[in-house]
Amino acid sequence: MPTLGMPEMLGLSIAAGFVGAMSGMGGGVVLVPALTLMGLDIKHAIAISIVSVIATSSGSASAYVRDRITNLKVGMFLEVFTILGAVVGAAVTLACSERPLFIAFGGILLAIWLTMVFQVGKQWHPMAYQDRFSKWLELRGSYHDEAQKETIHYHGVRAYFGGPFMFCAGFIAGLLGIGAGALKVLVLDLGMHLPPKVSTTTSNLIIGVTALAGTSVYLANGFIDPGLAAPVILGVVVGAFIGTRVLVKLSNSAVRNFFLVVLLILGAEMIIRGIRG
Repeated sequence: MPTLGMPEMLGLSIAAGFVGAMSGMGGGVVLVPALTLMGLDIKHAIAISIVSVIATSSGSASAYVRDRITNLKVGMFLEVFTILGAVVGAAVTLACSERPLFIAFGGILLAIWLTMVFQVGKQWHPMAYQDRFSKWLELRGSYHDEAQKETIHYHGVRAYFGGPFMFCAGFIAGLLGIGAGALKVLVLDLGMHLPPKVSTTTSNLIIGVTALAGTSVYLANGFIDPGLAAPVILGVVVGAFIGTRVLVKLSNSAVRNFFLVVLLILGAEMIIRGIRG
């Protein structure tokens, strides 16, 4: 069991909530490595983490919706696919041994990092053409960007790819308890060509619903300890609130760079631990 006391656990959870809100990843990328380092086995860490993802999403998504950055139509369309994926992923984790979970956790983060590195320096510009299916779903919107001091208008594209890829993201969310916000941001950003801030904020909305589906599987199998979950939930809500206040004042490039640093450090750390056993 973890060796840290309540204050340390609370501090760790605040940091995880801040990272989750800033990057759109849900905080699990910090919690799972940290909880396993504290002595908790990875399956219980994943179960606690996925509960915290719900809290992170609740703490940050409400603020983003209020600021009119989150695209609700995009989020509601894609949630259908992530819920199904999360239930399947959680069931696979319960049947899997622990060592592959460490390696899978790190490998997925590094694969996303490598993909995003090639996008550094590229500026987002709205697509001139919207395909018929995305247009039919009315996947468009606008928001006021405080950093650029202007209103950004955009529309989503390739919704027919977004659904299947979001099922995969939901599967990984349930499998690893990380919210899979990293993959969701990738699908929204590169696949559907939404602005980085919209991708991050809409991801925060989706991960909460995804995590709720995965949590039901872990809860039914007795993998969630209420004594550990309580300080984690409190901490991530506080951290997520702080993160949302910071994000809206940053540029799109700063948000993406922060996202990349977190992915690289944690991805490498988890793979090393998995190889060492």
